[in-house]
Amino acid sequence: MHVGILTAPFRSENLAHVVGFAAGNGIGALEVVTGPGSHIDPEKVLADDGAAVKKLVEKAGVEISSLACYGTALDDAQKEAVKSGVLAAEKLGVGVVCTLAGMPLEGKSKMQTIEEDCPGYFGELCDFAGERGIRIALENWFATNIQHLDHWKRLFEVVPVENFGLNYDPSHLYWQGIDHIGAVEEFADRIFHTHAKDCRVMEHKLRRVGCLEGGWWRYVIPGLGGIDWGQYTSALRAAGYNGVLSIEHEDPWVGREEGFVLGRRHLEQFC
Repeated sequence: MHVGILTAPFRSENLAHVVGFAAGNGIGALEVVTGPGSHIDPEKVLADDGAAVKKLVEKAGVEISSLACYGTALDDAQKEAVKSGVLAAEKLGVGVVCTLAGMPLEGKSKMQTIEEDCPGYFGELCDFAGERGIRIALENWFATNIQHLDHWKRLFEVVPVENFGLNYDPSHLYWQGIDHIGAVEEFADRIFHTHAKDCRVMEHKLRRVGCLEGGWWRYVIPGLGGIDWGQYTSALRAAGYNGVLSIEHEDPWVGREEGFVLGRRHLEQFC
């Protein structure tokens, strides 16, 4: 297992800057935001067969763990963005494209959207990716259609293909009170990539306002919240996962570079 980062907080800098930061701070992998104007532009990758990006990361001794094509809509524009990411991943020799499960469609619940709309949408994407040896990994952001484990189970039932899985993020389960260790065991064969993001539950606020109100939890850098990363990484190993722990920095109280370095230091104890 090894530590990486999602490049999103560096959106105002180019890929060379991010690669330099990673290489200089012992971070071995990048989950690279992908799309027009992003750290990797698929059109530019296709134009030179990925030569410029591959030269940059190989020279720095950094790998690309996945391409990130996050968008919340289940529409043609997002579908085409993910397909472009798949084509870029193929050229770069990257095996995973990370995306989202989308929001429930108007007038439908999350489960209805999963059962009625996701089979066609994700079936097409997975076929496209599978033909090119690429796996599609959904981050389990609670706001999207895969809020809890019954959503996950049903989605994989209605889209029963081997290259469809998870960019597993325990923080979204933790504050909901969902067993993030049990979920690793249950969905072991679906974990293609992981986010390393911690969560702090402020019990005194929760006891005052209750779980139906907000403001009693927040995302933090790994090691600053309640997740036991030793237990979690042990569960990942037992499930057969030995890939990246990609730090997703959404902690507003820790600086960008400082947060990534703090997270790396904490996670390396368990790698």
